[in-house]
Amino acid sequence: MHEPTLIQSPNLRKFSQPSKQVTLPSNTYILSLASLPTRYAISTSSPSSDTIQLFDKSTLTPLSKFDGHQGGNTFLRVVDRFAGEERKTLISSGKDGFIKVWDERSKSCSIKLSNTSNDLSVLSFDVSLDGLLVAGGTALQGEDALILYWDPRKPTKPIRTHSSTHSDDITCLHFQKQTTQIRNLLLSASSDGLISTSDADEDDEDEAVIHVANWLGCSISQAGWLSSTSTSNSKSKVAGIWAASDMETFSTWTDELDPLQSLDLRAPSVHTQDRTWVSDYLIACDISNNSNELMMFMGSNEGDIASIKNPTLGIPDSDMGSKAWSWTLQNLWTHGHKEIVRSVLWDEKNGALLTGGEDGKLNLWSGFNPENQGDDIDMDESSMSSPGRRKREYEGDGDMDVDEEGSRKRRR
Repeated sequence: MHEPTLIQSPNLRKFSQPSKQVTLPSNTYILSLASLPTRYAISTSSPSSDTIQLFDKSTLTPLSKFDGHQGGNTFLRVVDRFAGEERKTLISSGKDGFIKVWDERSKSCSIKLSNTSNDLSVLSFDVSLDGLLVAGGTALQGEDALILYWDPRKPTKPIRTHSSTHSDDITCLHFQKQTTQIRNLLLSASSDGLISTSDADEDDEDEAVIHVANWLGCSISQAGWLSSTSTSNSKSKVAGIWAASDMETFSTWTDELDPLQSLDLRAPSVHTQDRTWVSDYLIACDISNNSNELMMFMGSNEGDIASIKNPTLGIPDSDMGSKAWSWTLQNLWTHGHKEIVRSVLWDEKNGALLTGGEDGKLNLWSGFNPENQGDDIDMDESSMSSPGRRKREYEGDGDMDVDEEGSRKRRR
């Protein structure tokens, strides 16, 4: 594992206060965020309810609420096409074993994808680019961790089940949205440490699995596809796949799942005269629609957020040398949360970042443009009263001692 470096961008932007904030009832965790044309959808969990709520994008005014899933919501996603219809569609999965499609007009579930073992929690899912195939990944129960496939026009039972691709909770499923020789190429990752790519249209599971990699000693919590990038000699190459573990390690792989890079996400840090930033955990990653670069959103145990990126991700170390391990700190969002941040949504179209945490706060941060060329500025765009300001050790306090054993871990 290489030792990466983190440098502060000369165009760093610092947001010290959200432009809009909503506080949900105490003991509410905001788990997932999704974007509809005029509304944000959030999935929450609390001792008393597990709901999906819609908020106005401009004002964060609450608009409507769905009951969610019995036992708890696990994932929330908006897709462009579903069951032959081309429109933004809100979909969720839950511990009740269902994947539900929500109708904003009737404020109810319009389609419910069922499996034959509803006691298996569905932890992850995705929908194919044409909207005609849904894949769902289950938690491990006994010896079974399943990838279930549905035709959404026939939701009462799966059209096929793959039961041997993974041997533990299936935490991530992502269809490749770029054109490939395989029409429905599915990326899956699991707590068993395996990353796999499969032909989702193949009934025979032995024939379906195309490539497999074992990230030894890691329980994979997040994974995704990397977009095409250009190397220093202008040759375009498919960057492949990224993965993150619940021990805050990060890796990249080719599309054939050959390893490229591996690092501890807590290792790269900034220590300057006026700023110190040390990442405690990865919140999420997202791909820019403009630059095709991966943006990583990191969190601190105090509830603050940073975005970092490395444009050479997915390019072999031998091609880029030390540049492959040089990360840039681009944005900081501080004083918006008091607890661990569980979810972020990069609304690139509206230049905003939506964040949700274990403190029950939903924050909208305006003015986020990762390609900004301005100076280091302190954004304070809110007219609301400022939340209580706690000392942030990375704002002008010099070096800090990091107690790794005493640092509170993110709860997943």
